[in-house]
Amino acid sequence: MATVVLSAFGEAEMVTLGALIGAHLPRGVVFLEGQLGAGKTTLTRGILQAFGHSASVKSPTYTLVEPYSFAERRVYHFDLYRLGDPEELEYMGIRDYFDQAALCIVEWPNKGAGVLPEPDLRVTVAVLQDEEKGIGRSLALEAKSALGQIAVQALAAKNNA
Repeated sequence: MATVVLSAFGEAEMVTLGALIGAHLPRGVVFLEGQLGAGKTTLTRGILQAFGHSASVKSPTYTLVEPYSFAERRVYHFDLYRLGDPEELEYMGIRDYFDQAALCIVEWPNKGAGVLPEPDLRVTVAVLQDEEKGIGRSLALEAKSALGQIAVQALAAKNNA
């Protein structure tokens, strides 16, 4: 499967990249990986804005999941940072969220290893330091399914345009 690496310098560019991901991956599973403060929730905000969400987006660190409903789809934003054991996901009925019509965005997916399904798209966000542009982000988008492959190819084409 394909991987594409994109760079973003600034919150607005991260939101724009998130919107592109949302536009090309309307359903499925997205894993967001990266250190604290890398921009995973900012990227999620962009994805949600692609579906028409205009309110603020906060990371559901304590509730574990924040649901969003749109006319044609549901989006579930998970933040597993504080998860003590992957078994806790079974108690909250995690499998019910991962249906064919929903888009599930999971921050800190390593905390749910063994319980979470395989992602369609894995996004790894890393903080960059550029002498001219300042602090930015590097996003490695890795397709893990045919659905993810379509999204990665579309994003690569937009990046090269």
